[in-house]
Amino acid sequence: MRYTLRQLEVFVAVAQHESVSHAARALALSQSAASTALAELERQFDCQLLDRIGRRLKLNALGFQLLPKAVALLDRAEEVEELLRGQQGVGSLDVGATLTIGNYLATLLISDFMQRHPGSRVRLSVRNTRAIIDSVRHHELDLGLIEGQCEDDDVITQPWVEDELAVFCSPRHPLAGAGRVELDRLLREAWIMREQGSGTRLTLEQAARHRRGRFNILLELEHTEGIKRAVESGLGIGCVSKLALRDAFGRGSLVAIPTPELDLSRQFSFIWHRHKYLATGMREFLRLCRQMTEGIRRSDQIDLPHYS
Repeated sequence: MRYTLRQLEVFVAVAQHESVSHAARALALSQSAASTALAELERQFDCQLLDRIGRRLKLNALGFQLLPKAVALLDRAEEVEELLRGQQGVGSLDVGATLTIGNYLATLLISDFMQRHPGSRVRLSVRNTRAIIDSVRHHELDLGLIEGQCEDDDVITQPWVEDELAVFCSPRHPLAGAGRVELDRLLREAWIMREQGSGTRLTLEQAARHRRGRFNILLELEHTEGIKRAVESGLGIGCVSKLALRDAFGRGSLVAIPTPELDLSRQFSFIWHRHKYLATGMREFLRLCRQMTEGIRRSDQIDLPHYS
């Protein structure tokens, strides 16, 4: 072969970071070593894989074709190396999870995974749906666990378990105990809302799309717990997954507002790049996810430890 795994590793890192210097730091190489490896790969095959646009390096057409194949080959090479070294575990895994899944399910899954495979390495990134999809598309994550929709042609989506949002308020709020509340009234209330790009925000906005009025957004927060605390303090009303509200509803610190006009159901899903090689660790993690929800119809029915 006229190329080395190190050359492919540098190419993938540069493609992901759009910078030789950033790629070199990620690989613990000198900038000159990374630059030489990339230049040598292009020279050996008399080709160009990246174009310089401003201060960034962007994949060209050939680079786009090569990237998924290079990532898959490196994944397989890592499995071979670990097998030859006699290492325990099932390799490394980069998982991305949206906030609801990341805060309430992913850490438990990773703990179970590490106990079963103690020699393995797992990194978890918790971000909103849009960011997770982008990272999977750019091969920065092996697997994404999302709560929003994904319609990207480069990404495979598989359903996991149903989820349902609930509109809620403080027990001291005027809408507490009011029974059914018309959507027009809800739109006029002060809302504590998730940020743009979150699956929760998208589900709520799509559920209300048949009304011309807009939500009266008082505050946008990136964290579910922050929204719950703001609503508990009486700042306004909110809407998050029933999974995140189960204990608060049980304590009575928050109460649900019936909203029969709104379809707030959605799907938790797995996503990975269409050209991703499903290594042993990735397949095992998916198996544990499905095992957690076996026989479960909706996420808030999952048997979890107590959380606040």
